[in-house]
Order: sequence, then C-alpha cells, then structure tokens
Amino acid sequence: MKILCMVKIVPDVDKFKYDFDTNTVVRENVRMILNPDDASSVGVALKIKHLYPGTTVEVVSMAPESVRPLIYDLVRVGVDRVNLITDKLFSGSDSYATSKVLAKYVQTLSYDIILTGTHAIDGDTSHVPAQLGELLDMSQMSNVIHIDEQLLDTTKAVFTVDFDSEVATYEMQLPGILSLRKESGYKLPYIKYEDMNKDVTDSIHVITNNDLGFEPFEIGLKGSKTKVNKTFVKEYEKRDKVVVTNDDQGINTVYAFLQEKGFI
Repeated sequence: MKILCMVKIVPDVDKFKYDFDTNTVVRENVRMILNPDDASSVGVALKIKHLYPGTTVEVVSMAPESVRPLIYDLVRVGVDRVNLITDKLFSGSDSYATSKVLAKYVQTLSYDIILTGTHAIDGDTSHVPAQLGELLDMSQMSNVIHIDEQLLDTTKAVFTVDFDSEVATYEMQLPGILSLRKESGYKLPYIKYEDMNKDVTDSIHVITNNDLGFEPFEIGLKGSKTKVNKTFVKEYEKRDKVVVTNDDQGINTVYAFLQEKGFI
C-alpha cells in the first residue's frame, strides 16, 4: 500500500504575525510547527506502515524553503519521501489556489489513499481536503478519529467519524481522502537518538512552478478567490488571579467558584 499524507507547516499560534495590508499570515522568520491534525495523519500512516511491511508513506507539503528542518524530521521518524512544493509565486494563496496547486501535483503521483488533517490552526476553514476531493474526483471525509487498520487494504477503508452530535462508522472505496483530527490520538513517533542528525536530503523532492506551469494570475494573491471583509486583533479581558492553598479555606473558595459558574 502507498499512503500519501498532505501536511501543512503553520506558524506557532502564540507567535504568528499577520499582514493586515494583504490579509495573509506572515510565514517567514517566525517559528513554524507541523499542523496538529496533519501530524495525526502522518502518525496513523506510520502506524499502518509498521503493521504492514512494504507500505510506503509519502508527504506532500506546500510551504516556503524555510520549513526544511521540520520536513527533515518527518523522514527521520519514518516517512519515505517528502515532496516540498515551494515557489514565491505561491505566496499568499488562499485555500482555493492552494488546492489547485496541490491537486495538479498529486495527479502526477501514484497512491492508494490520501490522509490529511481536518483543520489547520492558522485558518481553520477546512476547505482544502474537500476541494482536493472535488479536483481529484474522489470521495473525502473529515473529522475522522479512527481508522480500522485490520480492515484497511488497497480497495477500501473502514473508519470512524465524530460529528460532535454523534459518532458513526463508514466504509469508503479507495482511492479516497480521509481527514483526521488531533483528537484521534494518533501521534508521531519520536526520532531515535541515532537518527537525530541523519542526512535525509536524498528523501526530499522539491517542486516549483517551473514543474507545474501555472500562470501568475492563477495562483498566489492574484489567483485567490477568497475576499476578506474585515480583520481585527482579538482583545483579551484582563482577569484577576486567585491563588488558593490546600486547606479548608482554599477548598471552600474553589467550591464557591464552581457553584457560581454552575458546575455543581
């Protein structure tokens, strides 16, 4: 089986910067992390690879060159190959333009199943997985919290979806796209000590617009269909901090607080 994981490298939510003139997140010179939902998709892919020798796991990510240290670590934990789509022309692409770029490249690859995250913490529209399904003409399901590894093969997948109001199990004919949530509990393994400085550059494949052939007006800010009506910085209300001790007075204070908030 060949598993393709679509991942996004996102700014650390506590330290990101926003360009209010172009209504885009500044991704250069800020601390970047692997999107948590996408990390779950790679985690389950590596679990399947461990259960079924012969399985290969590839990652596709559209990001600036500066993310290389993060994608190197994906190879060091067991990913067979990372395809990095990077070009200055792609900067500022919304979910629509991003989906077009990803789909055009994915159409050149072979795979049995595509795994993605459901949400991205730097935007959270959840558009890209569904748009990929549309552009690639295949089934797609979000909010996956479990994949039955024992029933997974190259023709079908059985998985569980959490809709908040109910949990349901589905079967999908493959190839298809399953989008996971971090609440699934699938985790990336740790890098082995002996692999921490392993040279993995041969496992990184870089794709630019020279390979994909988009016109400038099709991608980036010019090719983005999303129009932002208004942006603002969230203001936080200052709250008083109460420190209690582990004694009768402290217990009474906590109990009174819980009663006030309606928890008890």
